[in-house]
Parts: sequence; structure tokens; C-alpha cells
Amino acid sequence: MYEDIKKRFAQLEEKLADPNISQNLEKLKKVAKEYAQYKEVHSLIVEQENLSEQIKEHQEIIETESDQDILAMAQEELPSLQKQAKELITKIEEEVHPDDPNDKKNTIIEIRAGTGGEESNLFAADLFRMYSKYCELKGWKTEILNSNTTGLGGYKEVIFSVEGQKVYGSLKYEAGTHRVQRIPETEKQGRIHTSAATVAVLPEAEEIEVDISAADIRIDTFCSSGPGGQSVNTTHSAIRITHLPTGMIVSCQDQKSQHQNKDKALQVLRSRLLSKMEDERRDEQSSARKEQIGSGDRSDKVRTYNFPQDRITDHRIKKSWHNIIKVMDGDLDPIIEALRQAQKDLNKQNDS
Repeated sequence: MYEDIKKRFAQLEEKLADPNISQNLEKLKKVAKEYAQYKEVHSLIVEQENLSEQIKEHQEIIETESDQDILAMAQEELPSLQKQAKELITKIEEEVHPDDPNDKKNTIIEIRAGTGGEESNLFAADLFRMYSKYCELKGWKTEILNSNTTGLGGYKEVIFSVEGQKVYGSLKYEAGTHRVQRIPETEKQGRIHTSAATVAVLPEAEEIEVDISAADIRIDTFCSSGPGGQSVNTTHSAIRITHLPTGMIVSCQDQKSQHQNKDKALQVLRSRLLSKMEDERRDEQSSARKEQIGSGDRSDKVRTYNFPQDRITDHRIKKSWHNIIKVMDGDLDPIIEALRQAQKDLNKQNDS
């Protein structure tokens, strides 16, 4: 199997150097995406093979060497090399056979203000900024697909895509209801308010995964709107797509043309439909759906951001972190890693 991966990686390298592909933007994008998916596992395989060679050399030294100093050094180093090789094999297996095949996909995130009036709109904007900063630190690309802003700079709704390596595998743990406790900018008497916003995290669906028939959708056009709902242009460039079989409605107005808005709206619709299909499949397969750390149910209260106490608490794993400003500036890795480890531990319990 490892040889097949190395062979495919070499083929992709050749394709990237092929002028016929490099001059075709669509083909180049497709090849580059597959190359990036293979690159990490290929590096792990090469590293594991090098370690195997070192282990073989150390074993030969132990069997044949008469120099006691060299023999002792080989005997001392061998257990560490064997441990590293075992850990690498585990990593390779996780790459080749992930628990969730969607983990390597790009994602679409939908943030919506919940209870709390204007303060919830401002909190939704803070969450969007936090994820944008996190993606920037990871080297991922973000793009707003649709937004509904308020006069004070908040968001009633913001939908954006994230492109990069293993994006969904990290961000899926953010799905759910996020609650904030702080003194709002709009509060004149200094009282602490509790507000909330919901976050949906969808694996991006390819066209081949979700086929949308033209007969199943209704497309309406309208003028783009700004804060407060007022029209910001006179052309009907904004798109609203209704998926008739499910009743799902997707709007997109942040792109420059009607065609671009339609493409982005279809992108969101495909991802919502894929997520719905995945939810239904999981529900059929397991009654333990709610036991998943990243279940994605927006009705679940997943995290509280308590500004007066400088504390963030994730209720799924009952763990807290301090330095809330640092987290809001994109330092999410410690929280995401804790959630990922908790899910691994839960998987082991379910398997045993």
C-alpha cells in the first residue's frame, strides 16, 4: 500500500511539471489539491522507511559488533528508534484511514447571531474575526460567501469558506452554540449580559458527491443589501436558491456578479445537503451520535466566553482556559487539540 502512495505522489509531481497541466487553471488546481493531500503522508512514509533502515543497522550491530562501546550505544538507541517507528506507523494509518473521511476537506462555516439583541450580533462578528485570525495563522484561505451586517459592525449572519490542509478536521469541533458573558458596548450601566451565537461547520461538497438537479431548485435574484437592509446597488446580482425537495434556502450577495453569487450559493447548498446526508447516515449507524465531541448540533451549548473572569470553558470536555483575548486573536489550537484528544479517547472507549 505504501508503494502505491509513493507511486501516486511521483505521478502527481510529474503532472505539476507538465506544461499542458500548468497552463490549464482548472486541471492545475485539481492536481495541486491532490498533491497536497498526498504530500504529508508521503513525507511520513519516507521518514518511516529511513527509521526502518536505522533500526536494521542497529540490529545488525547488536548481532555482529565486538566493540563494547559501539554495541552499548546501539543497544541504548534501538528502543527509541523502535518507538519512533511505531508512532510514525500510527500517524500514517491515521492519514490513510482517517476516522472521518471528511477531515481533509475544505469547509464552510455559518455564524448566526442568537439571543441577546445587538450584543449577539457583535459577538457573531467577534467569532468571525477569531476564526479568520486562526485561519490566517494556519495559512488557510478564507472568503466571505454571504453576510448580513448591522449598523454597529455586527453580523446577523456571516457565511464563509475556508480552504487549506485538513480544515474540516480541525474546525468541525467549533459547531454548536457559543455563549458570551460580558459588559456590552451598548450597556451604559455596566451590567454583565449573556448572549449567544450559533456556529455550523460543513464539509465542502464536490459536485460529484452531491448532484443538484436543475428541476429541484428555484433561483431568484434581488438587489444586494447593506446594514439595516437598505439596497446598496441597483442591479439584481444577489442570488437566492431554494432547494424544493428539502426547503433549504441559500442566499449569496457578497460576490461581484450574479454568476459568481450563483456558484457560491450552489457551493453552500451542496455542503448543507452533504452535511444533512452525513447526519442521517450517522443516526442510522449509531445511537451514540450525541456522544461525538464534534456532533455539529447547533442546539448544543458547546462553549462559554466569560470576559469578566478571563475564562473560556468548553462544556463538552469540562475544561477551561484563560487569556481570553489571546484566544479571540486566533490562538485556538490548545482548545482544538484538547477536543481532538477527547474524541480519540471516546473512540477507544467505544471500540473496546
